Amino acid sequence: MANGFYGLAAADPARPALIDPDGQVTTFGELRARVNTVSHALRALGLTPGDVVAAMVHNSAAYFELVLATGQLGLYLVPINTHLTPSEVAFIVADSGAQVMIAHADLAAELDLSVPHKLSIDGPVPGWSAYEDLTSDTEDPSDLVEGRVMMYTSGTTGRPKGVQRELTGRPPGTIAQAMADGMAPFGMRPDDGVHLVCSPLYHAAPHFFSMSALHLGHTIVWHRKFDAEAVLRAIEQHRVTDSHVVPIHFVRMLRLPAEVRGRYDLSSLRTLIHAGAPCPVEVKQQMIDWIGPRVWEYLGATEGIVSIVSPVEWLSHPGTVGRPLPTITVKLLDDNGHEVPQGEAGTIYYDTPGDPFEYHNDPGKTAANRVGGLHTVGDLGRFDAEGYLYLLDRRTDLILTGGVNVYPAEVEQHLLTHPAVADAAVIGVPDAEWGQSVLAVIQPGRGAVASDGLARQLLDHCAAGLASFKRPKRIEFRSDFPRTATGKLLRRELREEFAGVSDPAGS
Repeated sequence: MANGFYGLAAADPARPALIDPDGQVTTFGELRARVNTVSHALRALGLTPGDVVAAMVHNSAAYFELVLATGQLGLYLVPINTHLTPSEVAFIVADSGAQVMIAHADLAAELDLSVPHKLSIDGPVPGWSAYEDLTSDTEDPSDLVEGRVMMYTSGTTGRPKGVQRELTGRPPGTIAQAMADGMAPFGMRPDDGVHLVCSPLYHAAPHFFSMSALHLGHTIVWHRKFDAEAVLRAIEQHRVTDSHVVPIHFVRMLRLPAEVRGRYDLSSLRTLIHAGAPCPVEVKQQMIDWIGPRVWEYLGATEGIVSIVSPVEWLSHPGTVGRPLPTITVKLLDDNGHEVPQGEAGTIYYDTPGDPFEYHNDPGKTAANRVGGLHTVGDLGRFDAEGYLYLLDRRTDLILTGGVNVYPAEVEQHLLTHPAVADAAVIGVPDAEWGQSVLAVIQPGRGAVASDGLARQLLDHCAAGLASFKRPKRIEFRSDFPRTATGKLLRRELREEFAGVSDPAGS
């Protein structure tokens, strides 16, 4: 398995690499030939190590081609969220300094970019060249050198920034090997496993786990978007061994009728990994009850992984996101940079030993998020007496009501246990007396109707399970929620929408 995909493609070209939604199989050898074609084309455009390629593509074979091609030419690849507006895309392309922009035709048609080279996939776009018309040379390029992916943060506070790591100058495969080795704590191993992608690949986690699986020799089954029953169907059909999801995906799978869930054979599944948001304890327990102790969790971000917890550990420490990895230093600090006592909430700071990063073009942000060699993405957490870490929320989402902290994720997790709730979002809204009050925005579940009666039921449900200061003062209903394509709730959009809503009684 030396050099991950690159070595496997040479040693076992007939091994299945990709399976698309229509069942079309691409082998390692075929993918390698296409990667070489793209590599020769990028060099023909004049790109040299350190240059940047931006890609706004749907989940597709092209995504893997671009990661692997730039990964053997010493280039940076910048994946771009396909749901961004043209102006947001233009900012990332300009900020990254991309010399080449590659996009699916339906996305490219909306863009007005000043980039030296633009290539469209799956259709013509005026002013863009066709990705499919690239040179047909499939031979291995010479003078290969390792490239990197530069993901842009989601930009929850201001403009997104690229998480940039140095180029190694080494031959391709060193990082690939490290990525594959990094799957060992999750129980993923080099074999003929099958990894299911059901979230957008431009996001750090689906990218990282799918590419790591590919470097392990797994076959990648990819979907364009998450569909609960389609996921179960794919697990049975392709004998999927591992996948990565977010907690809202658990909720949607668990909300399928029992007869639908029981229709599919999930026995091939060895590892189901989740992260991205705090997961309600009841929801995760239901998943483990359903599929067995195969649900792994970690805490991490584009900047790096902090902790991992096995299903066995989690069952004895419900709600934890695990212990820090042995190689990583994690500290919980207060606003003055001092460590907080065990059991108290603090901002999570951690390091990325051996693979440091900076925020591209933003030394100020790089410095502002660091204390003593550690960095933070703004998550709040606490340690228990055994050193297990518990994620509370993002500092930017914290609600301060009457001088007391309320963590929205905790209230949301409780609301999601009510059978009439399909989704829940909790935000703080201005309150003349308390500073902020707690507002719950609810998406009713199947068969439930938004009404004053349902609102009263939910308030009673909160009264039965939450301390008084955590309980919503008001319930609002919404047919759906603003989320990223990876399932992350965009609370800031709800805060803007409901900024003028407060408890009229001021209670």
